[in-house]
Amino acid sequence: MTENVSNLWLKQWLFYSLKAQMVSQILTNKQLSRLSHLQPSTPFIIGISGAQGSGKSSLAVALQQLWSGLGVQAEVVSLDDYYLEPAQRLKRAGLWHPLFAERGVPGTHDTELLLSQLQGFKRAEPQHWRRYDKGLDKVATATSATEARLLILEGWCIGLKPQSDTELQQSINELEQQQDPDALWRYKVNQQLAGDYQLVWQELDHLIWLNAPDWQAVCRWRAWQEQPLQQLGRGKSPAQLEGFMLYFQRLTQESWRQLPQCADFILELDLQHNFIRLTPDEQVVDG
Repeated sequence: MTENVSNLWLKQWLFYSLKAQMVSQILTNKQLSRLSHLQPSTPFIIGISGAQGSGKSSLAVALQQLWSGLGVQAEVVSLDDYYLEPAQRLKRAGLWHPLFAERGVPGTHDTELLLSQLQGFKRAEPQHWRRYDKGLDKVATATSATEARLLILEGWCIGLKPQSDTELQQSINELEQQQDPDALWRYKVNQQLAGDYQLVWQELDHLIWLNAPDWQAVCRWRAWQEQPLQQLGRGKSPAQLEGFMLYFQRLTQESWRQLPQCADFILELDLQHNFIRLTPDEQVVDG
């Protein structure tokens, strides 16, 4: 298959797979079944971007399971799996800014390792994907290597480009006002985003964006995620979670400005966390 045909296959494969998340799979399985027999040998990396609590991990698993039922093997890895461990973050906190002790923002991931593995995957080299235990805050056992040719990489800031220096000058929340009044932290985050993260994004063949309605919905959905842990006495308190979300607010709000222009597929969510619209439509994909 030529490269153009391979790319068209992936575009159609993703469209009907995403459509299956919104309507009965019976309506899309015919197209997916046909495409499953045409899968190229080319390795593809699909990015899923979206704010915290938007359902990135759930969508990635749903797609993986759907594809497995059609005989198409895929692997899933999260940007979170490449967090630096506490000692490494504390080193950066000492060198750069104390806020880097908290994991999450650009500058708190092992992007060098992730980029190396993505490039290896593109060369059809089986990978042992890293796993991170966020409860214990340390690297966990890696996955077994497989012969999968589809990889889903999901993460909250995937696809984002750095902001301009002018945009960084004005603080947007209490965290920035009180703990980063001179903007050193956000300038360093921006500098990190401009580096290896952009090289990671360049390895993506297609980007899916989960478009949340607004920042309030994002905070509410993230609170829903924390409830099971809170019931076990292990989650963040509401006050802790409110403060934690402030680390992500700047780039999450930036995603509403940037990603409509660069995402290949946009799944729009309503306030109840339901998928209500998929862009582009079928005519564009099949045309």
